[in-house]
Amino acid sequence: MPRALPLTLLAACLAAGLTVPARAGTAPSVPSAAPAVETPALFDDDAGGNADGDDPAVWRHPGDPARSLVLGTAKEGGLHVYALDGRVIQHVPAPPAPGPDDESGRFNNVDLVPGRDLAVVTDRGRDTLRFYRVSGTGVTDVTDPAVPLLFNRTQDEVNEQRTPYGLAVFTREGRAYAVVSRAGTSTLALVELLGTRAGYTYRTVRTIELPTAFRLPDGTSWTPCLEPGEDPQVEGMVVDARTGVLYAAQETVGIWRLPATLRGEPKLVDRVREFGVPGVYDPGTEECVPGADPGFGGRRLAADVEGLTIHYGGGYLIASGQGDDTFVIYDRRDGRYLRSFKIGAGNGLDGVQESDGAAVFDGPLGPAFPRGLLVVHDGDNTPVVTDPSGEPRENTNFKFVRWDAVARPLGLVVR
Repeated sequence: MPRALPLTLLAACLAAGLTVPARAGTAPSVPSAAPAVETPALFDDDAGGNADGDDPAVWRHPGDPARSLVLGTAKEGGLHVYALDGRVIQHVPAPPAPGPDDESGRFNNVDLVPGRDLAVVTDRGRDTLRFYRVSGTGVTDVTDPAVPLLFNRTQDEVNEQRTPYGLAVFTREGRAYAVVSRAGTSTLALVELLGTRAGYTYRTVRTIELPTAFRLPDGTSWTPCLEPGEDPQVEGMVVDARTGVLYAAQETVGIWRLPATLRGEPKLVDRVREFGVPGVYDPGTEECVPGADPGFGGRRLAADVEGLTIHYGGGYLIASGQGDDTFVIYDRRDGRYLRSFKIGAGNGLDGVQESDGAAVFDGPLGPAFPRGLLVVHDGDNTPVVTDPSGEPRENTNFKFVRWDAVARPLGLVVR
């Protein structure tokens, strides 16, 4: 992931305009909305606590929406809690390593249990889920100290880091569940979230494997090019609370639609453009060398497809295409493509590149965001900040965008 520098906090009430950037050599042009607010820079180095922003979630304050909070994961940098003006009001460190040769905590994704003021975080470093009670003043750790390992049996296996990655939380018949993906694999696990006298824990209900090889229209078989031993993994996920449908972004493949219970056949809503392109892994560069494109990919999404979020008022599924810094909007009912947009520079703030997680809230959140809020991860925050040796520091943060700044010029629903 990227690099860059601090921030300037702007009044959230500043409405973002929409422009169409004309970049030479790119077509077609994609409309661009500007952020209204950004959070402080997170630096992925020793001096910055190895903080690397990833995934946001929006918590609405029940009594005063203007005091709502944004939670943001920062991998080894733990969990940050932000006010709507971008200020950090709390930082929760990731748990330390259990032993000198073991992996420390690494918070990857975060989601909220509907109606329960409870946040759930995937701890990729420790192979667990962690739980935080959310209030207007921040979060409190309510994880049962005896939570089990989620995917592995021993600490040695945990240290291989085939551990919890993506996350989507939902409720069904009064019970809370999470769908959790496993890093480096195509595995999805359905876990039930359980309260105990000591806090919250979980139990695994079932697991499934998404496809890793695909039959192409010309009769050949295709597998995405990845590092040896890796399968195409899932990170971004969201469950449609009204239909019980899970949308899962398999990064180098596309977006799957399937029941959140993980029973039933998964169906591809859309494919990444690179779908079907052969590749050979080069161990020297640690990159895949692509072959000729046979033309079987989608038209809208550029790998990796990352964050997924649902705007219920408009009925939109929003996906971030990390490969070309574009967000793609689909009809959540039938998967039909609607529009695309970018988050560009404006209001004195830089735009968004290499975005990972995204979260949209479709109700009013005080005067700063009266028509809703879109929070997105910026994987290449600027301006660039250098370390004492003059090298750029890897720099990420989160951008807050007024939903009406995105929706109105695109002809989308604004509540």
